[in-house]
Amino acid sequence: MEIRLSEIDFTSLTRRNFFPSPASWADEVLYFMLLDRFSDGNENLYRDIDGQFVTTGATPPFQDSDNGNAVQNEADAKNWRDAGARFVGGTLKGLESKIGYLSRLGITAIWISPIFQQVPSEQTYHGYGIQYYLNVDPRFGSRDDLVSLVNTAHSHGIRVVLDIILNHAGDVFSYRPEERRCDVMNNDQVVGKEACWQSDGTVYGVQGFRNEAGQPELPYGPIDESLFPNAGVWPAEFQEPDTFTRKGRIRNFDFDPEFREGDFVSLKDIRLGEGSVDAYRPSAALMHLCEVFKFWIAFADIDGFRVDTVKHMDDGASRLFTSAIHEFAETIGKENFYLIAEITGGRERAFHTLETVGMNAALGINDIPDKVEYLVKGFRNPENYFNLFKNSLWVKKESHVWFRDRVVTTFDDHDQVRKGSNKSRFANPESPQQDGSQQAALPVLALLTTTMGIPCIYYGSEQQFDGNGDNDRYIREAMFGGAFGAFRSKGRHFFKEDGVVYRELAKILRIRKDNIVIRRGRQFLRQISGDGLNFGFPRMIGDEIRSVVAWSRIFSEREVLLAINTDLFRQSVAWVTIDNGLHAANDTLNCIFSTDDAEIGQAIQIEARNGKAVKLSVPPAGFVIYQ
Repeated sequence: MEIRLSEIDFTSLTRRNFFPSPASWADEVLYFMLLDRFSDGNENLYRDIDGQFVTTGATPPFQDSDNGNAVQNEADAKNWRDAGARFVGGTLKGLESKIGYLSRLGITAIWISPIFQQVPSEQTYHGYGIQYYLNVDPRFGSRDDLVSLVNTAHSHGIRVVLDIILNHAGDVFSYRPEERRCDVMNNDQVVGKEACWQSDGTVYGVQGFRNEAGQPELPYGPIDESLFPNAGVWPAEFQEPDTFTRKGRIRNFDFDPEFREGDFVSLKDIRLGEGSVDAYRPSAALMHLCEVFKFWIAFADIDGFRVDTVKHMDDGASRLFTSAIHEFAETIGKENFYLIAEITGGRERAFHTLETVGMNAALGINDIPDKVEYLVKGFRNPENYFNLFKNSLWVKKESHVWFRDRVVTTFDDHDQVRKGSNKSRFANPESPQQDGSQQAALPVLALLTTTMGIPCIYYGSEQQFDGNGDNDRYIREAMFGGAFGAFRSKGRHFFKEDGVVYRELAKILRIRKDNIVIRRGRQFLRQISGDGLNFGFPRMIGDEIRSVVAWSRIFSEREVLLAINTDLFRQSVAWVTIDNGLHAANDTLNCIFSTDDAEIGQAIQIEARNGKAVKLSVPPAGFVIYQ
């Protein structure tokens, strides 16, 4: 492995054919997993890549009777909770063994949490604490394992997006104890001191780089090569003292420049440069990071990056990195290499940042998840969600077109910043009013994957994971079971393809793949009526809505009508408006999907009501598609 970036031989790495980019990322369906929580490859009775049952594994599939088997007493429950805070064993080889599971579901691109080598003494199973940028963390596997995974994914039409971090490295050094100014609080009690960002621009002194055991006993500067690669930070170019800003921990995540200059908790902020966007002066560290991630594209034939914490970076740094990566990717034939930016701080900030820095898409974590989740559960007006994709004064783009492949949509993720300290997956009923959350697991996935944007499914959603608690770990359950399985279980895996949600979602994604109207069409929330005379957009009555919610996708003079039912227990019937100019009275629309199989293939007549309309019935917690 390379000790220095200068040892990378890009000429040899790029002397081959690479997997091409998709024509449009609007056609893709993303699936995001935390690698440590996905698969260890030891499962039994799951279907392999060819669809054959594997009978040599050790971990059996989950059964309903296994729910809670890890928390039968307080001691076991504590072990289960503690396990969730550590590495639990997911690997690249394990993920590769589940490419068939993902392909049969209809996934076309996988977004993998950071795979890079972490600080050895830390339990940063999530991957965001990098210590050696040119290696895969040994707990996940090897660089060759990554190449094998990507090749297998590509052979099944699945692209690979890596999660990367430019803003910070892991906790690779410690500040001098005597310079720590800020109180560390626990239950309103001062329990220590730490270095935190100061408005006077204080640069803290460093005690030293950390050794393999995590002790800050190494000089803060070039490290003896005999300690490679498990101490300090590597490659060697990152050992220069001015690589890091050294301004201490962020306390106010909404104050600029604090959120750009400070450390993200214990993760150490990298100094990326300075200056305006148009005259940005990059640091040596930023240029090194460009080389690092060019290496991974060339080495493993990666198709895109999800870029972490873009809000915390200078716009000039983000723009420079974007240009460097896009240009490099184009030289090897990846004309549409995708950069997905994580930009917190609101939708308007995300839009303007994306426009400024030139990344391809924003991760829709600001207001989309809330509106998707609670619309389907019946506690948001549908217009709140669908209006996100309309023009507004600050978008200034042709209606619908910008959003089609510039926003990654989701409803669950590994952080759930929007829910504060009360984390809860979609399928967990957060209140008695949400007892139908499990029933709503399919319609929410149907809405996500057939409305505008690039849909991203968070692992386990297709298995109705219901994690909840006061810590991120509870929404990061292990698909393969182990010591921290979903549904408060252990020793059971969840790669089951016979469940209703998995099976029906696979049908929906096949229809999406075959229908460009659903993938790329303009989008319109449709007015409904109970009597066929008085039409209006579906809205809450009191504090809930229990009705048909219908929308159209229109592309090249073709319309597809889709609808969910937010009444989770009763069928809903409504007249639904469709495009007046594309249809004639007495023509018909045909059902190509319904959660009630008996409806598939049936035709409904178009009538001259509110322009043109059809009478639509949707099963309880159901979903239908007509064309």
